[in-house]
Amino acid sequence: MARAIGPSITSAFSGSPHLRLRLFSLSLPLFQTFESRKRAIGARNPTRLVIRGCSGGGGGPITAKPSSELRRDPKKGIDGDDGDEKLRGLRELFSRPGVGIDAYIVPSQDAHQSEFIAECYMRRAYITGFTGSAGTAVVTKDKAALWTDGRYFLQAEKQLSRNWTLMRAGTPGVPTTTEWLNDALSPGCRIGIDPFLFSSDAAEELKEAISRQNHELVCLYDINLVDEVWKESRPMPPSNPIRVHDIKYAGVDVTSKLSSLRCVLTEAGTTAIVISMLDEVAWLLNLRGSDVPHSPVMYAYLIVDTSNAKLFIDNSKITNEVMDHLKKSGVEVRPYEAILPEIESLATQGAKLWLDSSTVNAAIVNIFKSACDRYYGRLKNQRKTKTKPETSLDMLENGKPDFQLEGPAGLYKVSPITLAKAVKNDAELEGMRTSHLRDAAALAEFWAWLEEEINKNVKVTEVEVADRLLQFRSKQAGFMDTSFDTISGYGANGAIIHYSPEPESCSAVDDENLFLLDSGAQYVDGTTDITRTVHFGEPNWRHKECFTRVLQGHIALDQAIFPERTPGFVLDVLARSPLWKIGLDYRHGTGHGVGAALNVHEGPQSISFRFGNMTALQKGMIVSNEPGYYEDYSFGIRIENLLCVKEVDTPNCFGGIVYLGFEKLTFVPIQRKLVDTSLLSSSEINWLNDYHSQVWEKVSPLLEGSALQWLRENTRPLPEH
Repeated sequence: MARAIGPSITSAFSGSPHLRLRLFSLSLPLFQTFESRKRAIGARNPTRLVIRGCSGGGGGPITAKPSSELRRDPKKGIDGDDGDEKLRGLRELFSRPGVGIDAYIVPSQDAHQSEFIAECYMRRAYITGFTGSAGTAVVTKDKAALWTDGRYFLQAEKQLSRNWTLMRAGTPGVPTTTEWLNDALSPGCRIGIDPFLFSSDAAEELKEAISRQNHELVCLYDINLVDEVWKESRPMPPSNPIRVHDIKYAGVDVTSKLSSLRCVLTEAGTTAIVISMLDEVAWLLNLRGSDVPHSPVMYAYLIVDTSNAKLFIDNSKITNEVMDHLKKSGVEVRPYEAILPEIESLATQGAKLWLDSSTVNAAIVNIFKSACDRYYGRLKNQRKTKTKPETSLDMLENGKPDFQLEGPAGLYKVSPITLAKAVKNDAELEGMRTSHLRDAAALAEFWAWLEEEINKNVKVTEVEVADRLLQFRSKQAGFMDTSFDTISGYGANGAIIHYSPEPESCSAVDDENLFLLDSGAQYVDGTTDITRTVHFGEPNWRHKECFTRVLQGHIALDQAIFPERTPGFVLDVLARSPLWKIGLDYRHGTGHGVGAALNVHEGPQSISFRFGNMTALQKGMIVSNEPGYYEDYSFGIRIENLLCVKEVDTPNCFGGIVYLGFEKLTFVPIQRKLVDTSLLSSSEINWLNDYHSQVWEKVSPLLEGSALQWLRENTRPLPEH
C-alpha cells in the first residue's frame, strides 16, 4: 500500500551538515572560458552509450565485458603492440590545434561519477587494458602510469603491458597523480582533462595541486582524446526502455518525495537543485533502467525547483507507462543534451542553485559560473548611478556577498537525496529481507550442485561456476540482473580481491585449495551481495587459522552495539582486531552501503579504515560486513553478509541517546570445516550456531531435494568447547 511520506524521509532530507553558502565568483579561476556551452556529454557523440545484457539463450553471466580492444592479446606478448598504438595515437593528439597539452588524465568515471558505467564510457579501461572498476590513467609525452587501490594490484599486474607503470595507490613511497605529474613535467606545462568526467571539487583540487609547479589545467570541453583514438569501434548506446518501480517496493510516491525535497530547498534559501547521480534520479522518481551494467539506473539529469521538475533523458527510453507516471508526478521530459542550456537559463533567471560539487561534473558547475559572470556583468553595465540602499552588485564589489540578495548564486552542499535514499523505509526494508531469502535459496541449490560436481571429480571452471550460479538465481521470482560481475576465484585467484575470471585463462575448481565466491543479484524488490569461502577437500592449518580470524572479525562487527551518531570508520577496528593479533590485515574497507533495488555500492555511509567519512550510521541504513585476508599468489578469504542498522535496547542509556546495532539480511551457511573451534570463544561458537539455526528456519521452507539436504548438513551446530 502506498503511504504518505513519513518523518523518517523528512528528517533524512533535512539532517545533513551545516549549509556552506557562497556566491559564484565573477571570474573563472578554475576553468578557461569556453565557446561551446550547449553541449552535454551525450551531445558530443550521441551514438555512443552501451550496455551488455544477458547473452541470449546461453545462460552466460550478465556482465559488462569490455570490447575486444580492452583485452590484451596474449599472442602479442608483454610488449602489447595494440597498447603502443593506442598510446601513440593519444600522444599525437596532444599537439592538435585547440588542444596543445603536455599530459592527459583519464579517470574511470562517466559524466555522473558512476562506479559502474556504460561500455562506451570505459575510456580508462580501453586505453590501458586494465578493466578494474577503479583507477586513473595519466599519459605524458613519454610516460604512462596507472593508479589503482589495493583491491586491484594483482589484477593490474596481469593486465597492464610494460608500456604502463603501475602505481599502487596508498602504498608507502608511491606518489599521488599530482605529485607524479609535478615531478615528471618541467614547470609551466599544460595538463588536459575532460571536465565532464571530473566532479567540480576534483577538478578544483587538481588545479590547485598542479599549480605548485605553475602547471595549467586545460579543460577540453569539445573533445575527449580517448574517444578520438577509439573512433568507430566505440560501442553503441543503450536503448532499453526504463520502467516504473512499483510503489509497493518504493514505499513512498514521487509526489511526496518531491514535496519533501522542495521543503528542504526552501529552508536552504535555494530555488532549484541539479541532481546528476543516476541512483538519486532513479530513487527520487521511482524509476529503474538498464543503461549501466548491474545497476538498475538510466542516464539522466534531473532539475527540481520550487514548483517544477524536469528530467533530461533520451526520450526513446520513455514508455507510455513511464510518461503517465511522470505526468502524474508533475515531471516534464527534456532531451538529455538540453541540460547545459537549462543550467545557463537558470542563472539568467537569477536562480539560487543547489549544486553538490562533489558529484556534479565540472562542466555543469562552470557553465553556471560563466552565466553568473555575464549576469553581473550586464548589471554593472546597466548601472549609471549608484542607488541607495546598496544594490546586490555594490555589496558584491564591496566584498559583502549575501546568499539572500537578488541575482544568481550557488549553494555547494552534499545532495539532500544522498542521505534520504540511504535511510530505507519500511517497504524498502521488507523488499530487501524477502529478496535475500530467495537469493539464499538459489545459493543453497547452487552450492549443493557444485559440491556434488566436485565430489564426482567433474572439472568445473571458475567461469562455469559463475554461469551456473546465474542460472540458479535467474529461476527466482523477481530476478533482474547480477549486481556486479561475479568474483569466482580458486586458489591464488582468490587473492585478487576483485578478480574476474575469463574463459581463456581461468582456473578449474577442485578440492586442493580455497575457493572464494563473491556475488550478488538485482531483484525487483532488493539488492544482494554475499561472499563465501569454502574448501571442498581438507583445509590445512593455515587456511583454518586465517579463516577463523576473519570469522571472528565478522562476528565482532555483527554483534557491535554503538551510540547513535557513530561514524562507520569507528567500527572498522572490530573486524580487523583478530587479524591484527597475529600480524595480518586486508587492503579494503570492511563495509559499504547498499541500495534497495539500486546500486550495490551506495553512500554516504561506510565501515572503513578511511576515517575521513564522518557520516553517522542511522537506523534503516544497510551496510556490508566483509572482512577478509589475502595471501598473494596463494589463496583468498572473505566472509560477507549484509546488515541493516536497527535500534537496540540496552540496560542503560548513557547521555539519553539511542543505541544501535545490526539486523542480519543474509542467510547462507558459513562452512564449518574451515573453523578452528580452539580459537573461538563460547560466545563466538554460540553466534555461529544461532546464525545457522536462523538460516535453517528461514530458508528451508523454500527448498527441497538435494538442496534441502545440503542446507540441513551445513547448518548443524558446532560442539562447544
